[in-house]
Amino acid sequence: MTNNLQRRISEHRRGHTQTTSRMHQLEIVYKEEHNTFEEARKRELYLKTGAGRKFLKKVLGP
Repeated sequence: MTNNLQRRISEHRRGHTQTTSRMHQLEIVYKEEHNTFEEARKRELYLKTGAGRKFLKKVLGP
């Protein structure tokens, strides 16, 4: 979650995030914008659930 997507991707690519530090070919495949931090956080948590992952698979395709 960020308000500056380019900066956040750059941080990931430089290894500033432990989870993605070994992933060198990151690319954005899906994004959403929300008006408040609370809305964005709630949506992020949903997308990390089983139902959220099913939603993403449906939206992104095979």
